[in-house]
Amino acid sequence: MKITEKLNGKRILIWGFGREGKATKEFIASHCKDCKVEVLEGSLEDIDFHAFDYVIKSPGIKCELENEKLISQTDLFMEEFRGQIIGITGTKGKSTTASMLYHVLVKCGIRAVLVGNIGMPCLNYYDEIDKKTAIVFEMSCHQLAHSKESPHIAVMLNLYEDHLDYYGTMENYLKAKLHILCYQKEGDLCLINKEVPAPMIKGRCIKINPFHLQHSFDMKLKGSHNQYNAEIVFLIATKEYHLKEEDVRKAIAEFGGLSHRQEFIGIRDGISYYDDSISTICESAIQAAESIPKVQTILLGGMDRGINYQILVDYIKKKKDLNVICMYASGKHIFSMLSGRENTFLCDNLEQAVRIAKRETKQGHACVLSPAAASYDHFKNFEERGEIFRKFVME
Repeated sequence: MKITEKLNGKRILIWGFGREGKATKEFIASHCKDCKVEVLEGSLEDIDFHAFDYVIKSPGIKCELENEKLISQTDLFMEEFRGQIIGITGTKGKSTTASMLYHVLVKCGIRAVLVGNIGMPCLNYYDEIDKKTAIVFEMSCHQLAHSKESPHIAVMLNLYEDHLDYYGTMENYLKAKLHILCYQKEGDLCLINKEVPAPMIKGRCIKINPFHLQHSFDMKLKGSHNQYNAEIVFLIATKEYHLKEEDVRKAIAEFGGLSHRQEFIGIRDGISYYDDSISTICESAIQAAESIPKVQTILLGGMDRGINYQILVDYIKKKKDLNVICMYASGKHIFSMLSGRENTFLCDNLEQAVRIAKRETKQGHACVLSPAAASYDHFKNFEERGEIFRKFVME
């Protein structure tokens, strides 16, 4: 059903007025002029469901209520365009994979848009989409949590411990993520990491082992995890869009990656610095330490969301020459778990951490900010954390 047909003439409450809520209001104002719209930034208890036909919830709002009037921008968009959508989710790698796929499709002559968690809200692109447009949609767990639709092509990259402050258990977190594929239909396609437990899927399913890939790629991006991301892109581009393999490989090789994802920011006093501020879990910090050439120093810590850091601590204990600089709440926790280890430092904030890194890292080696923690207790987001890191490095 078209979004305009579903909403026109209805009484609508927009619950939450961040970027997506504002985009929803703008869309309704320009496309559904007969609607009556209100905005709420309060709690569930403030909503009178009898007064509205639909309550369009923003993805960041936690709500366990199941109500047929409770919908999202993602639901509306998928109801109209699901047959054109390549939905990509996972704990890590979804932004890189979505951006790489979009880059490859456009380079190879496919009309495409990139929407969702990575960029502009999907309704902002409504008027640019025709029947031939490929829609690459990065989908967060919050966008998927209450969804009753799945995209025609669904990608489930991986699943690591994250967002437990929001979902409480890994079971609940997995349930939200799996909405990307559990409503698929016959003829749909799912590409899924074979380590992720999944329900029975109606469509075609390709299970991928990230440690035993069918292909290898010449890439600017380093690390086996990016080879895995490229494998997903390659399979979709060649098998579903029937693009020439040599053209796809060339486009993958040209892709330069995204900011704050193992991003090289420069050399200062002979030390190479990398910004991996996107890192919010143990596995991504380990990937950074393994992927970046000559890493001698890693900066860890941020908001403590209750995740288990044992896998990261075990890794660090094996890397005796690695300088580990811990900061903020989770950094203090990691530091306590590394009690007695040499080359381990505790400080209060990012500025102090960079100062120690400059002192302890030898010329010809590298330092990386890969916090394995969320940024929200001291920074607006991971982007701001990365930019401030760059500022301190270059001072």
